[in-house]
Amino acid sequence: MKQKVIRILTWLGIVSVLTLLAMGLWMILTGGSQTTQSLKWLQCLQTIGTFLLPPILCAWIWDEHRKPFSWLKLDRSADAWSYALAVGIMVCAVPSINLLADLNGRIELPDCMAALEQKMREMEDNAALLTERFLQADNVGVLLINLGLMALLPALSEELTFRGTLQQILSNRHVAIWATAFIFSAIHMQFYGFVPRMLMGAMFGYIFVWTGSLWVPIVMHFTNNGMAVIAYYLTSHSASGLTGEAGLPSKSIADTIGAGDTWWVGVISLVITSLGLLIFYRRTHKQ
Repeated sequence: MKQKVIRILTWLGIVSVLTLLAMGLWMILTGGSQTTQSLKWLQCLQTIGTFLLPPILCAWIWDEHRKPFSWLKLDRSADAWSYALAVGIMVCAVPSINLLADLNGRIELPDCMAALEQKMREMEDNAALLTERFLQADNVGVLLINLGLMALLPALSEELTFRGTLQQILSNRHVAIWATAFIFSAIHMQFYGFVPRMLMGAMFGYIFVWTGSLWVPIVMHFTNNGMAVIAYYLTSHSASGLTGEAGLPSKSIADTIGAGDTWWVGVISLVITSLGLLIFYRRTHKQ
């Protein structure tokens, strides 16, 4: 128990220092500008300082052989069928994630917490607008940059932190998976997407345990983020040219399928995803 507390404190200390350094570097490079390009630099530096480097440094400190990639389970992989099944599960899960997000978004707090609810919804709207600013791309080159910044880097960094580090620090397997999934969702500061994000984090956690390789949840995480980035790009460049609030492109089908009138697609998706996870578990358990 003492060792776990020390490790958590070590991780928090390194995260704090590197996050402050990332913020300082951003201020030096951009002067605190609020342009989209400047904010993209901020996100990149913060992701590296908060989520990417701390797990590697901590693993280097904790591993007696000074092999951080081994401690983080990055030195092992899975077979091709495991990756294919994992990606298939992630793709099939999209409508069910949208369904759960839609139900989560319908939650209303008591009247005594009306001010808090309004503040949380304002935060959600502001986060959505900022995300849409980041996602806008005039050409394929910018799309590739967005894929790196908003799909690949977060997938690698967040899995290193949550599944690779926090989940391994905690002892009880199921408690570790769900506690990490809870923190993973809470740290995004989006209450109305909390439930689906937590369940997705738990799915990544179980996949990590079943395969023993961090690369599989990284690939699943990248698949989820990458589909959103590409879908937004295709929607914004569609012939229809439909726009949503503030003249921004309307939501893509990847964000809406399974919610609202298509709730039944979300239910079917939930069943298929559950069966896929069961097949994945039995397959890895036999191996």
